[in-house]
Amino acid sequence: MAYLNVKVTYRVQRIIENTEREAADKVVSPEHIWIACLQERSGALGEIRLRCNLNISYIEDSPFKSEESLYFNLPVTAEVVQVMEMAEAYMRIYKQIYLNVGHLLKALVATKVLDHYLTEEDKQTILQLGTTARDMITHLGTYTFPILPSYSIQKVSQSDEQSLVDFVKQHFSEEWSHTVKTGFEAENPSIYLAFNKENDIIGFACFDTYQKKKGYFGPMGVSTTNRISGVGHALLHHCLKDMKDIGYEYAIIGGAGPIEFYEKACQAVIIPSRED
Repeated sequence: MAYLNVKVTYRVQRIIENTEREAADKVVSPEHIWIACLQERSGALGEIRLRCNLNISYIEDSPFKSEESLYFNLPVTAEVVQVMEMAEAYMRIYKQIYLNVGHLLKALVATKVLDHYLTEEDKQTILQLGTTARDMITHLGTYTFPILPSYSIQKVSQSDEQSLVDFVKQHFSEEWSHTVKTGFEAENPSIYLAFNKENDIIGFACFDTYQKKKGYFGPMGVSTTNRISGVGHALLHHCLKDMKDIGYEYAIIGGAGPIEFYEKACQAVIIPSRED
């Protein structure tokens, strides 16, 4: 199996493997992908499984000509090719490096390949729970600071304010830049920076900064060209260590986009969405 330049998260990798197992050496269809998604009992997919009645009991053999996909060893239907291409498109639109479950779910809904099985309410639930940023929580009671690669990471000083605000505004958003700026109102800002060899900022992470909420981690961001190198992981853990030292029992990770990153990096779990 080859992915060319596309990387997938560990959960998407497992879904791909389970999809082929469900296809049982036949042609992979979108239904097989969906069944493999429903087999995931944690994260957003576990919550979706509990909220919706989404079982698929029988899949007919596809009468259409099969195609090839770099994601699968088995032949696939044209619909599967469409789904994976759209998932990749979403990944690029959001300027992310890994193809994740959110991209896959959004593509399954947008391509309408599962309309025979999904109600409009089901679709809205899937999009709400599985494709948007979610608040997460991680327990710090037994937290220990991990061994990290030697990145140049340090806590900010007041003199870093303008350079960090400019970095965040350039690489992320005006809203985040305002959040970071308010962090410097504290005598000892709860913000860490990552630098490259040229001493340029390549990433940042905050806690107790967004709306001055205590025990709240975020935002965090790493410039696109420096992702998947462990910088975000190191920034996260420098913040979590400080939060643990302060005495917080839990850390809330606000509006987590790369959910699987936090699941793996610090065993964070999604805070369930309130049912209306």
